[in-house]
Amino acid sequence: MSQPEPSVGRIVHYVSYGTPGGEYPSVCRAAVITEVPDHLTAEPFDGCPNGTEGQWIAGLAVLNPEGFFFNRDAQHSEEQRGGTWHWPERV
Repeated sequence: MSQPEPSVGRIVHYVSYGTPGGEYPSVCRAAVITEVPDHLTAEPFDGCPNGTEGQWIAGLAVLNPEGFFFNRDAQHSEEQRGGTWHWPERV
């Protein structure tokens, strides 16, 4: 099943980086999409329309227990690497 296109107001999961020493692990946090730029900003698709070959970036408002975090160019990745976002699992 294909994933939906990101749009403002949708809820996604942001993956935190965690700390290098492991004091704080990388974890998923709730995030709200705040913007979906028209064009990609990272190689190899820099300047291409957002969504080219399934590559998406979005601006996020990440909800952390310690407060809000804002990221304007978060890349989509279902591999759940630190600094990326993915769609929540459907139940």
